[in-house]
Amino acid sequence: MGKDTGFLELDRRERDYIAPEERLTNYREFVVQPSDELLAAQASRCMDCGIPYCHNGCPVNNLIPDWNHLVYEEDWKNALDLLHSTNNFPEFTGRICPAPCEASCTLNIIDQPVTIKSIECAIIDRGWKEGWVTPQVPERKTGKSVAVVGSGPAGLAAAQQLARAGHSVTVFEKSDRVGGLLRYGIPDFKMEKHLINRRCVQMEAEGVTFKTSKEVGVDISFKSLEENYDAVVLAGGSEDARALAIPGAEKPGVRLAMEFLTQQNKRNAGDEEARAAPRGTLKATGKHVVVIGGGDTGSDCVGTSNRQGAASVTQLEIMPQPPEKEDKALTWPDWPVKLRTSSSHEEGVDRDWAVLTKCVVGDGETVTGLECARVEWVNGEMREIVGSEFTIPADLILLAMGFVGPQKAGMIEQSGVELSERGNVAADTENYRTSIDNVFACGDMRRGQSLVVWAIREGRQCARSVDEALMGESQLPR
Repeated sequence: MGKDTGFLELDRRERDYIAPEERLTNYREFVVQPSDELLAAQASRCMDCGIPYCHNGCPVNNLIPDWNHLVYEEDWKNALDLLHSTNNFPEFTGRICPAPCEASCTLNIIDQPVTIKSIECAIIDRGWKEGWVTPQVPERKTGKSVAVVGSGPAGLAAAQQLARAGHSVTVFEKSDRVGGLLRYGIPDFKMEKHLINRRCVQMEAEGVTFKTSKEVGVDISFKSLEENYDAVVLAGGSEDARALAIPGAEKPGVRLAMEFLTQQNKRNAGDEEARAAPRGTLKATGKHVVVIGGGDTGSDCVGTSNRQGAASVTQLEIMPQPPEKEDKALTWPDWPVKLRTSSSHEEGVDRDWAVLTKCVVGDGETVTGLECARVEWVNGEMREIVGSEFTIPADLILLAMGFVGPQKAGMIEQSGVELSERGNVAADTENYRTSIDNVFACGDMRRGQSLVVWAIREGRQCARSVDEALMGESQLPR
């Protein structure tokens, strides 16, 4: 590496944030970009460990030590080329990936890991600033056509790879804008949407056609895709939200997190209120908000609620509170279970664990509270603690409890494709083929709800399988 003793001499230094009182006044990104000098110093902490477990910790197998070295040497252009060789959209992962690569960093055994995510983000942002990110137009067209259903990270990655292989690619998106949950599920303060727009411009120059407001199975039949395209890629995501099965959950004040987040993102995009909120305005302003679900989506609801001016925000999790620090000897290099406090949590929230929701309290259709109870977990089984009932004031309850699989009505029902035991589209990770000839599946629709980096990996690998099926061989990387 550039500096053999970097990890001995320097401590981990992460990106800074704009202060909460300032960033809560808007929906813009609030990460402060480190200087080139600081980035080079942090890159020098990469310790030439011999067996870089970060490669395996990263689902797209980023060549992390290699581009760390290039950043230390101030060779940003080659660092960008290496980064793009495994990841189509590092500006997405550099902002919203939880960085399992850092958990797998060898330095993490005895110290704090290298700031891999920050360096990755800096490389791609530098690439866009310098004009190094340009369309990669294929030298020849194959004459084959592919329909990609869904424009989330899996669909975008598959589409871009297939277009670069010379195929004619059309992406069908049911929403009015490209991006899937990147567009409407991730708040702008975590990832501004111009990042998606400029990738779409690049992909269109590479030959990808985007058709928005076109839901396959509703606006377009699945059969028409089979008849008009040589292959079909199902990358529609996992959008069937887990329901809250308690009395009162049908009240209007109990809403899905994705509905709440989507409305605000549409407002940020300039949509009029009627278009942003066709079912009626959903805002946290002046309300006591309770978020059920302790994951990233719940955290996004917290940050959005605070920006809308909520009177209070409470986040509940049914699992017990995890330890503040993991047992590295037990968990490394795997992703550890430990207490994680997001930037949204730092902006203000009451977090509570091992809480069972029992009943939504209210008068008529109005929500006024949420009746709960404490639970304990014994040998993996949940037990309600007798006499532990309590009620939380609530005007708005947001459900962020995850997803149980892709929506079945429409495209999946029309296709007749086989499903896995978990209710996802059945396909393996060798060839991503479904039970129907020339129909492939990748991303959350195949594996269930997961990370953006896993979606990109599956989109890339699925593209290679499609290319092999159409051409007999493929030069696309897995």
